[in-house]
Amino acid sequence: MSSPALGEFLRTRRARIRPAAVGLNEYGRRRMVGLRREEVAQLAGMSVDYYTRLERGRGEDFPDSVLDSVARALRLDAAERDHFYTLVRPADPDYNYAPMVRPGTRLLLDSITTPAFVLGRHMEVLAWNHLGDKVFDFGAIAEPERNLARFTVLDPAAGVFYPDWEPVAAETAAYLRRQVDRCPRDRRLTSLIDGLTAGNPVFHRIWSVHTPAGNAHGDRLIQHPVVGRIEFHYETLALPGDQDQLLVVYTVAPGSAAREVVAALGARELVGVH
Repeated sequence: MSSPALGEFLRTRRARIRPAAVGLNEYGRRRMVGLRREEVAQLAGMSVDYYTRLERGRGEDFPDSVLDSVARALRLDAAERDHFYTLVRPADPDYNYAPMVRPGTRLLLDSITTPAFVLGRHMEVLAWNHLGDKVFDFGAIAEPERNLARFTVLDPAAGVFYPDWEPVAAETAAYLRRQVDRCPRDRRLTSLIDGLTAGNPVFHRIWSVHTPAGNAHGDRLIQHPVVGRIEFHYETLALPGDQDQLLVVYTVAPGSAAREVVAALGARELVGVH
């Protein structure tokens, strides 16, 4: 089975490397910036026809040693290398994807004293704790629309909620790309991505860059509509036994102003303040 995404990824990676940067002389008129196919083949120690077959998305029978040579020639980092292998040999998807959050996961959520929630394969929000609801207002969103990617990319309020919107959008693109590479025949997933790229031209540009990995942890600035600016740290954890689910936990430093704001936000409902 051919993979158009594989060819697109390889073309974007060779386009970013100038021949001089890898010890090659530039010759002839070039229609594009970057390496030609024959130059990648030369650096990887293979025939041009062999590399061309890979770039045309027919790489299922390529041995690891050949893929490693191509990865070195294109100077792929660890995340890009993993992405490359996933494109060459995508896992067989679960066509009957129907996410269920285990009772133990819900208990874990309730025991976390900072905002936390669980995402599914399509970035749908499957479950959350009290503070997660207070920060993101998940409970006010109808279930079919309760999707973090849709909010981030298509909701005009996201640009205010996330003052640093573009890095958040880039991480959204990276997460979805990992999922579509792993499950390339998931029609619901590809339909979601088509809607996001068609609905937001900036996200379309971000998606076309082919960033293969997002941050599993980092800092996140949120402008909350009630309490204002909150600076969080976040951690994204894979749930054992649930490969389509991620636990996302937002934390604040002990003794910080953000800690006091989050505590106040969580107490609003408890004291009957709306």
